[in-house]
Amino acid sequence: MNQKGYVLPQKSDLYQIKVSDINVALPDLKYITESKAVTIAKWIINWIDSDKNLKPNFLLPSKPDLAYLLGVSIGTIQNALRYIEDLGYVESKQCIGTLIRDRNNSGNTLRKLTSKREIAISAIKKYILDKGFKAGQLLPSSRNISSYIGCSANTTRLALEYLSTVNILEHKFKNSNENGWVIKSVDFKLDEVVDKNVSLVKKVENDLREYINRNLKVGDKMPAHDVLAKNSSVSIKTIHDALKLLIDDGILLARRGRYGTTVVKMPNDKNISIKKETSIFAPAVDTAFYYYEKTQNHIKKLIAENYEIGAKLPAIIELSKQLDLSPNTVRKAFHNLAKEGYLAFSRGRYGGTFVIDIPETDEQTFRWLAVNPQYAKNYKN
Repeated sequence: MNQKGYVLPQKSDLYQIKVSDINVALPDLKYITESKAVTIAKWIINWIDSDKNLKPNFLLPSKPDLAYLLGVSIGTIQNALRYIEDLGYVESKQCIGTLIRDRNNSGNTLRKLTSKREIAISAIKKYILDKGFKAGQLLPSSRNISSYIGCSANTTRLALEYLSTVNILEHKFKNSNENGWVIKSVDFKLDEVVDKNVSLVKKVENDLREYINRNLKVGDKMPAHDVLAKNSSVSIKTIHDALKLLIDDGILLARRGRYGTTVVKMPNDKNISIKKETSIFAPAVDTAFYYYEKTQNHIKKLIAENYEIGAKLPAIIELSKQLDLSPNTVRKAFHNLAKEGYLAFSRGRYGGTFVIDIPETDEQTFRWLAVNPQYAKNYKN
C-alpha cells in the first residue's frame, strides 16, 4: 500500500527557519495596489529566490511568527502561503508546517488534499470557456462568480489573483476589489477534472479497498491505524475517517479491545448479506455507550462514598490515571453527570468540577454489549 512518489517527512528531522534568519527587507504594506496576501506572497517568493542559504525541505517560520513580524493576521499569512503553494514554491503538510519545494525535482511530493483554491481555479477556467468570454471582456464581480462556482468569496478572490499571475486575467483598478477583472487571454487548457468531493480521505479509502482486495480475506484483521498511516503517508485521523467509510459500507467491522477492525466483506463483493461476524457482535457505538455508562456509575459511587456537596473532584487527567481510562472517556462521563444534575463546571483560577448533588448508587449498568442483544435473543430461542 506504499504510495510511490510520496514522502512523509518527520518534523524533528527538518530545519525550521527563524524569522531572524530572513535577510531581505520587509514589504511595505501601507501603499500597495493589491491585497496584502498577494504582496506578502511575492515578498516570500523574492526571499526564497534570492537567499542562497535556503534549501528544499527547509520549514518556513510558523504562521504566527510571520504574522507578528509583518504586522498582519494569521489568516493573511495563510492566504499568502496558499498563493505561493499554487505557484509551486512551497508545500504544506498538516502537523508539520510549510516546506520549501525542490522545483527541480517534482518526483517526491507530500500527499495532501486538493486545495480549495485549485478547485476554484479550475472552476473559473471552465466558467470562462463555458460562457464564451473573449479577451478584453469584463468578468462579473468575484462575489457573483463565487456564487456560480460554489466556492467562498475569499477562495474565489484568491483564485482570481492567481489567474492574474499566469496572465489569464488582469485587474483594471489599483486595488483588487471584487469588481474589475478583465479577461487577458483565453489561450489556456482546462486542468485535469477536479472533483471537490474526492477528498484525501476518499482517495485513501480507495487505496484501502485495493489493499484489502490484494492482501486480505474475510475474517482477517486490518493493520493498526499508525501502520496504515505510515504506509499511506497520511495522518492517523485521515486513516480513521477512511476506515469509517469502509465500516459504513459494510466492508469492515470495528470492535473494541483486542478484536480490532476486521474484514467482513470484500470490496469487490456486490452481494448484500448479513455476515455471522456482524450479527454476533454489537456495533461499536453501542459498546462505547456501555463503556461511558460503566464509567459514569463508577464515578457516581466514588462521589457518594468520598465527597460532599460543594466538594471539588480531581482533574480529568488525574482521574483518568486513577481509573486507567482515557481522558476523553472521563470527560464524556463528567458531561453526562452534569446533564443529570450531579456535577457543575467552573472556570478560572479556582475553577474545576464540583459536586452539586449526591447520586444514588443502586443503579445497575446494563449488560455487556460485546454480543449483539438481538443475536443473544435468537440464540436463546
